[in-house]
Parts: sequence; structure tokens; C-alpha cells
Amino acid sequence: MINAAQIRAARALLDLSQAQASELAAVSATTIKRLEATEDIRGSAEVLWKLQTALEGAGVEFIPADETKGPGVRLKHAGAKPNKGGKR
Repeated sequence: MINAAQIRAARALLDLSQAQASELAAVSATTIKRLEATEDIRGSAEVLWKLQTALEGAGVEFIPADETKGPGVRLKHAGAKPNKGGKR
């Protein structure tokens, strides 16, 4: 499952505001603000899935933690440019 830091990092890589991310994921901006403000995400699986899917569709890849490294986020394609303003 993605965490708050990954959501914030994904938005930063894509240069998306919380409002733009909420539009992409079809969830409220208040929900995104709440998810990003906590260390222990408590949201419905559907909301998290919608947000993760929308951010991945916009061009990021979520990297799970392993035995030696924590979770992360990266652009899907090397040399990809973030989507300025969230417009495709």
C-alpha cells in the first residue's frame, strides 16, 4: 500500500496540486489533504486504489520497500518530463 510521503512525492514529480490530483483520481481534495497529513493512512481501499491508479496513469511508478530500502516513487520513463499543470 502507498503511504503519505509517496503520495506527496508523486504529486511533486508530476507537478500536481492536491486539487489537480483530486480531479485525476475523482476523489475530493480534502481526502487527499487528509491522506497526506498522516503517517498511518486510514482510508478506504477504493480511494487509495483510485489515487494510486491515477498517479500511475499520469506517469509515476510506486516502488515498494524491501529488506534494505524504504518505499519510493519515480517517473516511469527515464528522461520523462513532469506533466506541468497536470494537463495531458
